[in-house]
Amino acid sequence: MSTHSVEDIKHESHRLRGSLLESLADPVTGALREDDQTLIKYHGSYQQDQRDFRDERRAAKLEPAYSFMIRTRTPGGVVTPQQWLQLDAIATTYAERGLRITTRQAFQLHGVIKSELKATMQAINAALIDTLAACGDVNRNVAVAANPQLSAAHAALHAQAAALSEHLLPNTRAYYEIWLDEERVASSGEEAEPIYGARYLPRKFKIGFAIPPYNDVDVFAQDLGFIAILDERGSVLGYNVTVGGGMGATHGDPETYPRLGSVIGFVAPDQVIAIAEAIVTTQRDYGNRDVRKRARLKYTIDDRGLDWFKLEIERRAGFSLPPARPFVFEHNGDRFGWSEGEDGRAHLTLRIPAGRIVDGALDGRGDAVRHLSGLRAIARLLLEDDRDDRAEFRMTPNQNLVIAGIAPELRARVDALIAEFGLDGYRAASPLRRNALACVAFPTCGLAMAEAERYLPDLISKVEALLARHGIADAPIHLRISGCPNGCSRPYLGEIALVGKAPGRYNLMLGADHRGQRLNTLYRDNIAETDILSALDPLFADYAGERTQDEGFGDFLVRRGVVAIPERDVRRAIPIEHAPIEHALIEHVPTEALT
Repeated sequence: MSTHSVEDIKHESHRLRGSLLESLADPVTGALREDDQTLIKYHGSYQQDQRDFRDERRAAKLEPAYSFMIRTRTPGGVVTPQQWLQLDAIATTYAERGLRITTRQAFQLHGVIKSELKATMQAINAALIDTLAACGDVNRNVAVAANPQLSAAHAALHAQAAALSEHLLPNTRAYYEIWLDEERVASSGEEAEPIYGARYLPRKFKIGFAIPPYNDVDVFAQDLGFIAILDERGSVLGYNVTVGGGMGATHGDPETYPRLGSVIGFVAPDQVIAIAEAIVTTQRDYGNRDVRKRARLKYTIDDRGLDWFKLEIERRAGFSLPPARPFVFEHNGDRFGWSEGEDGRAHLTLRIPAGRIVDGALDGRGDAVRHLSGLRAIARLLLEDDRDDRAEFRMTPNQNLVIAGIAPELRARVDALIAEFGLDGYRAASPLRRNALACVAFPTCGLAMAEAERYLPDLISKVEALLARHGIADAPIHLRISGCPNGCSRPYLGEIALVGKAPGRYNLMLGADHRGQRLNTLYRDNIAETDILSALDPLFADYAGERTQDEGFGDFLVRRGVVAIPERDVRRAIPIEHAPIEHALIEHVPTEALT
């Protein structure tokens, strides 16, 4: 076992090369060397093992069933029909359980064995997609609002996000040497890393672009957020900048916590790269490298102060940030079904439960669906019959899928395919089921403490039964499950959230809003399903009888005092004039939390 710290491994890796080539060539084990398990993350992959088989393999004196998860770098989650078909073929050839859409609008492929890892990487790159920096202590996949109606604004944001993603890529050629057989240029030194330096960032870094009134990226959960401000014609004037969001925490450690991002000012489109680089390099130089659990940007800001941080990034960027512009978010979910964009093209948003695109899974009605085959058929249709090649697939930050830019004459044929392959489940699904999120958790995530993705369908059915009993089956409640407190499914922004503590046991979190502007808080600690449902039942009864018109479940719980707004996080990110919150809530918010 390696005795090196993560910081040592990064510094001594020769710009992320380490001994990866030797590890990959070792036929004795399905695993990589210890230090290389850290380095491969920067190349877009995690070593995992099938946890369902651990005891069986241990008893047989076999090593764990090692395999690799691969994650793509797809800024804004946009791929062409041709790329969709290529990724489908890759998943079918090399991976298990199909494709999976992540909450960062990337694809994950699970179950790739070490001997096929390089071939899989090469096939992904042949589709003009890469995996560089999809994981690790660098800027990860940049998330972008998937709103299909605002065609021009979405195109502008996607271009901005793609340019920023490219600018913040590591400069090392290690990825191309190891996976694409690029010959290493002989030199006495190593590549310069002008943005990341020799040790890269202290911790992962996440960026998101939102377009009000929709906050589908949960922009306040990002280390760095850009909230688009549009003019009366729908063109992007610039962006409000948010900093310091983050979902991760550690059970029992009060020094770690989720945090909402803070709004610090406004930038023009041509200032985005400069301010982003200033923020990233400030985190590089001042982030905590001694305590990894406190290495995210949110802790750097809280430890040094937001005023100090703003002055430092303005100094590095070479300009001051003017005040933020007014904005209003209405919700942070997706809009399902058909819609028409400004360009006259049709867009179809499909629900993909937990983002898992497979054949044979059961929908909420107990029927088998063929998502993988159905989307393959739609991609082929668009590739063959979309004359001007404007159709595309957009993954949403809520693990769903938009088939965007469909020519009007193809709409009926697409509709027929979604019905044939069971992709129309969104039509019968309850709002609870449509909005639910879950991380992967068991059997592959090494951090999982409890089930999430595999538990989600059963839990939703039981919560739906409670809601129906109280006559509120149509309530658009946001439910999220995470197998551990690290927050990949952004559980702390769920009106109801389960955060895993042990197999079958969760913390029940309540009280976030449906706009992504308020964190939830702990309601019951370390409880099993029976207690979870028993806790929710009387709350649903009260909500059914006492809610005001259009009042969300989380807002109701806060108004009634069932849960308190956490002083540390609530709305400190959002000036009052930007946040549509009730006066009754404002009275309970410390003044300093709104600045």
